[in-house]
Amino acid sequence: MTTTSEPLVFGPADPRSVEQLRNCQQASGELAEGVLCADHHLGYSMPIGGVMALREKIMPAGVGFDIACGNCAVRTDMPASALDAGAAMDEIARTLSFGVGRRNSEPVDHPVLDEIARANFERQRGMARLAADQLGTIGGGNHYVDLFVDDAGWVWVGVHFGSRGFGHKTAAGFLNLMRNRRWADTPSEPERPGFMELGTDLGQAYVEAMELAGRYAYAGREWVVARVLQILGAGETDRVHNHHNFAWREEHGGETLWVVRKGATPAWPGQRGFVGGSMGDDAVIVVGKESARSKAALYSTVHGAGRVMSRSAAAGPFVKPWRCLDYRNCGGRLPPKTPKQTNGGSPRCPRCGGKMKRSRSRERDTSRARIDWNATLAALREKRIELRGGAADEAPGAYKRLDDVLGFHGDTIEIQHRLHPIGVAMAGPDEFDPYKD
Repeated sequence: MTTTSEPLVFGPADPRSVEQLRNCQQASGELAEGVLCADHHLGYSMPIGGVMALREKIMPAGVGFDIACGNCAVRTDMPASALDAGAAMDEIARTLSFGVGRRNSEPVDHPVLDEIARANFERQRGMARLAADQLGTIGGGNHYVDLFVDDAGWVWVGVHFGSRGFGHKTAAGFLNLMRNRRWADTPSEPERPGFMELGTDLGQAYVEAMELAGRYAYAGREWVVARVLQILGAGETDRVHNHHNFAWREEHGGETLWVVRKGATPAWPGQRGFVGGSMGDDAVIVVGKESARSKAALYSTVHGAGRVMSRSAAAGPFVKPWRCLDYRNCGGRLPPKTPKQTNGGSPRCPRCGGKMKRSRSRERDTSRARIDWNATLAALREKRIELRGGAADEAPGAYKRLDDVLGFHGDTIEIQHRLHPIGVAMAGPDEFDPYKD
């Protein structure tokens, strides 16, 4: 039976996101409840900030490419007065591995690597070396390692990232298999919702592989936090750790359901979650509360502030220079604004005279950026926030204000701690994030 129920929407509704989630509900062929948290925005197949409850199916694209992306926050026993934030952030940026495809420069041994080496699913066993190399790396995009101070003056460590290349390849492979393609085919973001039957071998294999990627993501975040504590010379007094890209088997209204949260934090009564803002805004530790709205929300809340503009709008679109079709051997290229020939054909290569094509580069057309990055840097300096890395597509102006977003969730959560940023480390502007959390 296809659902006719409307998604429950917190905050101002983005019509495209509502339609996208409604399409997911209808495509499931089930009576699938849907929720949009107040940080929602359009995603691939399913909106970010979206929640959906399923009975006999699971939606890999709803979990997303970055399986088990999540947050971990640890309160330290270090008072802010004892911290040299600049020196600490220098060491964090120097020691930890940021950016896509990076390997951890330090050898890591963790029981989850033994699990991967013995995984039931052969394809995951084949990624054991990749998993070992990338355990404890952070990645690009909106993934970070931050230092905060709470209202009582204690330093906190906060991290945000997921299952890295291991999770990405797992997700991409299963999406290919679901479409009757080969596991190793070039992955593409699914535009249409697709589902796996949980009673099939493929559906069960996906669930098992997803849960292993979840344990891997937890291990990576725990390793990074432990490494930062070593850098600070501090101990741990409290910890809050949660996924926000995952599918959980849960009891709701007397039914056992699979709840897919894509950029949404579980918020059962008494359950705590770490929710980040943007690089210049406060983060919070929230606690779920019991209420009618909490039940209707499938005990879910925001995972962040939520974007108000795309990365391309914030930082400017990537330029597309002309490159020779035989670029590997020739190396010929022309600027992006080079016109086509009068007959409509591509310009000719200035080196070999051959045909050319447009190709994406890592360079952006900053003249079309909506974010003033220099003004952003000045504002962060004024707030005495030590920034290492980062780029205009992650500037505070590209995001909603977290307090506004949290306010729309009313009596479903309460704020336990407010965390004020004093240090932010991210990948730099030359890094591309393929995971799109």
